[in-house]
Amino acid sequence: MHPTSRSRAAVARRAHNPKVGGSIPPFATTKARKSLFLFYRFVVSFKGPNNMKAGFVSIFGRPNAGKSTLLNALMGEKLAIVSPKVQTTRHRIKGILTDDQYQIILSDTPGIIEPKYKLHEKMMMAVKSALEDADIALFLVDINEDWIELDDLFSSFKLSAPAFVVLNKIDTVSKVKVEEALAFFGSKSYCKHIFKISALNNQNTKILLDAIVEELPEGEPFFEGDEISDLPTKFFVAEMIREKIYNIYKEEIPYHTTVLVNEFKEKSTLVKITADIVVQRETQKGILLGEGGKMIRLLGTEARKEIEAFLGQKVFLELHVKVRPKWRDNDFMLREYGYR
Repeated sequence: MHPTSRSRAAVARRAHNPKVGGSIPPFATTKARKSLFLFYRFVVSFKGPNNMKAGFVSIFGRPNAGKSTLLNALMGEKLAIVSPKVQTTRHRIKGILTDDQYQIILSDTPGIIEPKYKLHEKMMMAVKSALEDADIALFLVDINEDWIELDDLFSSFKLSAPAFVVLNKIDTVSKVKVEEALAFFGSKSYCKHIFKISALNNQNTKILLDAIVEELPEGEPFFEGDEISDLPTKFFVAEMIREKIYNIYKEEIPYHTTVLVNEFKEKSTLVKITADIVVQRETQKGILLGEGGKMIRLLGTEARKEIEAFLGQKVFLELHVKVRPKWRDNDFMLREYGYR
């Protein structure tokens, strides 16, 4: 059964509670966790059967295939921001789905592209990391895309882990086209199982989840039972601000901006948050601010509402716009802004 969805507010309160370390910290890096877990599997093989299952499940695909929407649907929580615009996801975002019988570490990954600058390279490194860790790979297909190009992409991965091809957005095409896609991808050597879903409408996602659980290797959980991500609250706050930038501003601006949360302080009645919005040019700063500061006030209001719902507390949000020329191609700045 799909675990009961916990409120985002409760999760966030735990995430920034100083009594539990100020974030949702992992006890080790992802690779270290997996190395320890593989050793554990070797050890328990001498101790008899183990009913618990645990493993890494990563979602791959082109930009705008619906990877973030699928992560959120499987989690029953909005962990990843979503936007109609492509390349919304820039980081590997892990969601931890735990039940009495299993723990799935789901990874949303950036859409696969040919890098044009160093930010893109960092994004593709996140994809590579998820490929290396995967116990199960979900190859997500926007059913309206070019299937031959996607087949070439998926074939190039050469994974040792089993791959599920997941046909998304089936509600947007005819049943005949769905059947044709099932036949096309179902015949490929990398496809162990194939599924048809609508992540946006949560159609058939339970069937997909059950199949993932069935395929998971046996073993003990990587994370404590009440954790749903290994990322700190600051990360999610920055992402919520960035999501509003994608939703409010026109095509150019979102791709030239990033968000850095500098201050996150809990006071008696509210949480004070200060964040920088980084752009590349003065003209972009002017667009973000708007005439008389109109647009930045709208952005702050919309972002604050979302953050308050996430934290379950009143928020004072202060936004500053900083110009950093060519930040997307500067290694030092990229590290400072969390792109590692």
